[in-house]
Amino acid sequence: MNAIHKTLLTVSFGKVGWDAGKMPVLKLTTTGRKSGQKRLVMLTSPIQIGETWVIVASKGGDDDHPAWFLNLQDNPTVEVDIRGKKTTRTARIATSDERSKLWPEITTKFANYGGYQNRTNREIPLVFLELNS
Repeated sequence: MNAIHKTLLTVSFGKVGWDAGKMPVLKLTTTGRKSGQKRLVMLTSPIQIGETWVIVASKGGDDDHPAWFLNLQDNPTVEVDIRGKKTTRTARIATSDERSKLWPEITTKFANYGGYQNRTNREIPLVFLELNS
């Protein structure tokens, strides 16, 4: 899906590809925890709280966390591109209380996330992408 999103954005000059499954799409750039190289991934955000965007480290219900999540654990400073507007943000993993409040809202609106959770024994993390002041 990442390749499709990137291609749509490129060939449409940024006019198509910013929405998927009734969710906004963002480009997240992390720093590779092993390589130190910039790593770009396209993700959806099921919830936005003011200027903070929430993303889900589901990896389709895989038993391992996605690489981008592991990267931001090591270096929470990330670049986020939302509809062509780039900002530097700090990624913060939701606390248990925050997740327990948001998870039902996310899975009610977007049932696929509940299905992903059912496929794995790991608790799928939520990540807040907070604007730097």
